[in-house]
Amino acid sequence: MRIVVPGAAGNTIDILARLIGQRLSERLGQPFIIENRPGAGTNIGTEAVVRASADGYTLLLVAAGNVISPSLYDNLNFNFIRDIAPVASIFRTPNVLVVDPSFPVKSVPEFIAYAKANPGKINFASPGIGTSIHLSGELFKMMADVNLVHVPYRGTAPALTDLMSGQVQAIFDNMATSIEFIRNGRLRALAVTTATRSELLPDVPTVGEFVPGYEASAVVGIGAPKRTPTEIVDRLNGEINAALIDPKIKARLADLGGTVLVLSPVDYGKLNAEEIEKWAKVIKFANIKPG
Repeated sequence: MRIVVPGAAGNTIDILARLIGQRLSERLGQPFIIENRPGAGTNIGTEAVVRASADGYTLLLVAAGNVISPSLYDNLNFNFIRDIAPVASIFRTPNVLVVDPSFPVKSVPEFIAYAKANPGKINFASPGIGTSIHLSGELFKMMADVNLVHVPYRGTAPALTDLMSGQVQAIFDNMATSIEFIRNGRLRALAVTTATRSELLPDVPTVGEFVPGYEASAVVGIGAPKRTPTEIVDRLNGEINAALIDPKIKARLADLGGTVLVLSPVDYGKLNAEEIEKWAKVIKFANIKPG
């Protein structure tokens, strides 16, 4: 059996795929091979699964890009909601709005006030156009009615390097990559992007506490080719959910900056559809085109 990861080896979704694959292998007595197929905002890996046999032997590690790409890319050869059957959710992780400590704001209200007083003078970084980090910032711009300038990088590492050297002023970064910089004081966390506060940063408020209704998070799960038999989907859902309640798995996911998300296939499918609709509005508002 294989899990196709639509991203590079070593990143968070790859780690999650290997974690879940190992646990499924133990529970089902079959080896799970992780196959990395990065590129085109998850589309290359996703299309490979769309074209695979619907026999339960090929699964997709569903990433944030899967609910962004339908509105970002024209003329895709597949429809994610139609062609990928939802199997199980795994993980929800917040992004976190962070600034360089020398930047003269210490809260979201101060950040908004500064942005309104200095329109177009705050640069926010991202690891690329159309990433969840980019769109978290665009959603903030839309809902807080501020003019921020997006600066895309080729990855998170150079974006954080420039943030800490003052070349850019903010980023809505993944929790996993910023948490240590926040803890050692090299970055200042203003807010997390999820609807509730993070257990890793309990004293850091949510953006929604100041911008009502704001919520942005990356949900990771498992999908399969359409027409995969219901009994296979339900079996995999049950096995994955059983793994997610294991304290060791929960602790490992917490280390990655997120929380376990246990849903039925139907509810996971509904969540994906809601996320696609949400990000479509942001992409249209910001007139975002693929990089």
